[in-house]
Order: sequence, then C-alpha cells, then structure tokens
Amino acid sequence: MKTTLLAAALATAASAALAAPEKYVLDSSHSQVVFTYNHLGFSTTTGMFSGFAGEIMFDQEDPAASSVSVSMPVTSMLTGWEKREEHFMSEDFFGASDGDLVTFTSTGIEVTGENTAKITGDLSMNGVTKAVVLDAKLNQAGEHPMAGKPWAGFDATTTLLRSDFNVGKFAPFVGDEVELKISVEAMKAEE
Repeated sequence: MKTTLLAAALATAASAALAAPEKYVLDSSHSQVVFTYNHLGFSTTTGMFSGFAGEIMFDQEDPAASSVSVSMPVTSMLTGWEKREEHFMSEDFFGASDGDLVTFTSTGIEVTGENTAKITGDLSMNGVTKAVVLDAKLNQAGEHPMAGKPWAGFDATTTLLRSDFNVGKFAPFVGDEVELKISVEAMKAEE
C-alpha cells in the first residue's frame, strides 16, 4: 500500500512539474515595439523602441497561467530623424536620461482563441503607471532551427493615449492616440 501511495504521489508531482510555466528570456535582437501616431493630419509618423530585457513564464498547456515582465530603455527610441528623437527626450516629452525605462508587467491573461489572448498588465512610462490590455498572438513555439533549443514568438497590439503618460505635448493637433505593434522572440532559459 505504501508503495502504491508513493508511486501515485511521485506521478502527481511529476505531472505538476511538467505543467508549470517555463522561463523564457527575451531575444533583444528580434524584439521591438513599433509605434505610430497622426502628425497634424498630414502624415502617420512611425518610430520604434528596442533593447528589450525581460522574461516570459510560458505555460504552453495553460497559457492563462503564463506571465510576462519586460523593460526597455526610453533612450532606445528610433524615429528616423535625430532631431525628433532629441525633442522626445527633452522636457517637452520624456525628459529622459540613460537609466529611464519603459516597463510592462502582466497582471492577467485571458485566452481568447487557440493562439490568441488578451494580456492585461501595468505599463510604466515617464513616471506614470497605467493598466493596458494587449491583444496578443502566439506566432510559434518550438525548437529554434539555428539555436537548437525551445523558442517562442509573439505579436501584440494596443492603442495608448500619450497624454495618459505625461507626453501629450501638442495634442490634439499631433495625435494623442499612439498605436503600438509589438513583436518579441524568447528563448527557453538555461536551467
């Protein structure tokens, strides 16, 4: 009887261990946030943040049990025009220095389809933290053909009001709404 109970306990523990979220770390070279906003009604201006750091606790069997925590330097922003980037880093907008980060920490995940979910989390930027919802999609999870280890890729979108984060200068003439397109790759962490 003791042997049967021990075997059952070990099998339950092994199943629980297999179902637990696994740690993945972001691949900074293949992760970015692209943002767009309306400029005076004349054009749609585009920029990008890169230089991500962070981790995803990924539970492929139960995606709702997953979580994500990422950060990127504010000064990693690229817009294609150096003077615009300098203006964005000025006191008119971010007043940013090298150590300032944009961070996102998930607080919940609602699975909406076979490979889609709404990820709710706290976005902190420019001294303000607000809840946002990302419409996310798992692009692929499996062995990376060049790295030879587990990898996962995700895309997500959301729309923010920049004035919510104290970077609303010139709104509404320069659009307050900023559309974000996020694409990240993450590799399973070494154990």
